[in-house]
Amino acid sequence: MLRSMYAGISGMKNFQTKLDVIGNNIANVNTSGYKKGRVTFQDMMSQTTTNAQGATGTRGGINAVQVGLGSQLGSIDNIHTQGFLQTTNNPLDLAIEGDGMFVLDGGNGNRYYTRAGNLYLDNAGNIVNSNGYYLLNTAGGKINIPSTAESFNIETNGAVNYIIGTTTTPAGTIGLASFSNPAGLLKEGNNLYSSTNNAGLGATLIPPESTGVGSLVSGSLEMSNVDLAEEFTEMITAQRGFQANTRIITTSDEILQELVNLKR
Repeated sequence: MLRSMYAGISGMKNFQTKLDVIGNNIANVNTSGYKKGRVTFQDMMSQTTTNAQGATGTRGGINAVQVGLGSQLGSIDNIHTQGFLQTTNNPLDLAIEGDGMFVLDGGNGNRYYTRAGNLYLDNAGNIVNSNGYYLLNTAGGKINIPSTAESFNIETNGAVNYIIGTTTTPAGTIGLASFSNPAGLLKEGNNLYSSTNNAGLGATLIPPESTGVGSLVSGSLEMSNVDLAEEFTEMITAQRGFQANTRIITTSDEILQELVNLKR
């Protein structure tokens, strides 16, 4: 069979994966804290028909002659650029301006990390995310606001204070985590990430405005960093790439048909 046919098949598979990633980006264009994905390709191993040869006293050098065998998936990267901030005026909506991630207690010793700052108070007054995971303070504990509190505020440095009468009482300081390679985090769904050996977990449960993490903006949410114009452009490119690879298969099939017809 023709090598071009298998090259076309590999290209179709890769562009289908690219379309899958683009579709997921577009589906999450309004997801708080979502970080877009990006697909890269690599060429597959090439078949060498003639090796390279160096120059001799009577003949110059020649290059290798190789035929490529298609493409393969190189990586699916998570792009952790800053998303724009949307003002909500809800004091429990928090956005991180800069690097860093919120740290959540998922139970059973599991810790998760997120940029989605849509937080809530449970019936016991603890600050939790939409899954009920506790937001951790710099000491690794819960942040609790008693039901008797008349109001509370969250400062840019992560300090949480509540007011009862004329008394202001600290409830703790929100702890953030920093990563040298946030693209190495593992997506767990529900806007959550877990750490991996390649994420480069640095300091954890440190207050905002420390080295390596940003500051908090209360009353705002960080939205997705998906750019629809860019995604639609990539979608058109992927669609045309897929169509071009199907044409390779069609042309290869026509050549094989001609070969079969030689016996007639």
